[in-house]
Amino acid sequence: MNRLTRYILRQLTLPILFISVALVGVVWLTQSLRFVDLIVNRGLSASHFLYFTVLLLPGILAIILPVALLCGVLYTYHRLSFDSEIIVMKAAGLSQFALAIPAVIMALLITVATYGLTLYLQPLGFRTFKDQQFTIRHNYATVLMREGTFNNIIKGVTVYVRERRRGELLGILVHDNREPDKPVTVMAERGVLVQTPAGPRFVMENGNRQERHRNSNHLSLLYFDRYALDLALIAESPAARWREPGERYIDELLFPGNSEAANHHRDELRAEAHKRFVTPLYSIAFVLMALAAVLSGQFDRRYEWRRILYAAVGAVTVQVIGISLVPVVATTPVLTPLLYLNILLASTGAIWILLTARRRRHSGLDQPAIPEGAG
Repeated sequence: MNRLTRYILRQLTLPILFISVALVGVVWLTQSLRFVDLIVNRGLSASHFLYFTVLLLPGILAIILPVALLCGVLYTYHRLSFDSEIIVMKAAGLSQFALAIPAVIMALLITVATYGLTLYLQPLGFRTFKDQQFTIRHNYATVLMREGTFNNIIKGVTVYVRERRRGELLGILVHDNREPDKPVTVMAERGVLVQTPAGPRFVMENGNRQERHRNSNHLSLLYFDRYALDLALIAESPAARWREPGERYIDELLFPGNSEAANHHRDELRAEAHKRFVTPLYSIAFVLMALAAVLSGQFDRRYEWRRILYAAVGAVTVQVIGISLVPVVATTPVLTPLLYLNILLASTGAIWILLTARRRRHSGLDQPAIPEGAG
């Protein structure tokens, strides 16, 4: 690696890092807003909030890094052209290919890093996030209850709480309709949700239990000092629940097994696997598109922004098409090659523009112009 290649790589690194941090910050903030209510109104600790948002970072980075790379390459090469450094490098004998090498090296590095994210860290983070979410929903349902509203804590069980104070629930009304022929209504002065070895329980004090038998229209009334409502009838462990495609590692997506659920979601799982393979390749396509914009023609301050705009719009179009194709592939697997064709066409088009510009320069049809104000 020669000195000029290292120089351009250094010039690329800082803008890409800055843009990555800025974009991740914006996306991370929008994603984390859904947890603010759990902290402000429902008592979830700040450590849980930070933990949840960090678990989402790998998935955010996998999308952000190719975009940050595109912006970093466009900015860096435009600045080098604006400062006449590209012209000096060409005058020193550097070919268009040599000027493109630093950006391609950076693209390959980010592609490898993104594969690490999509194939391992992203499913690991999302799986841990969903497990923690499941645990809080079932073991710490008190956190998820709103005061003064009817809360469906599990399917068939609705709870109304007048007030929540230091983890204790006051003014409780519970309607249990898991057995439609024998609905149960419980009212109590206070109570708390607890986790036992046998599953979650709703322990209440000083109240009454009403059970109505719809067939006989008979009403049973029981007054109690302490009563425990079993919530474990439909409870499941994080390990036993169905894992969404985003939670699965690549081998679990490609070979999900032969269970009824796996067979039903097989095409959706395969589509997620192909999305994981394709996402890192955006880095290569975006860099080629950026290079086609900044190296394919002579530098002109008045029109340079147009080529940059074309590259940005083209990259957005490619990514939107790729994202839109994922649900299509999940329902129509025969269209899976379109995910890869989208990347291939964008990359091939950019390479063709670069090669065409190179032939024009060699034929003398497109000589670099002296920038305004130079000399």
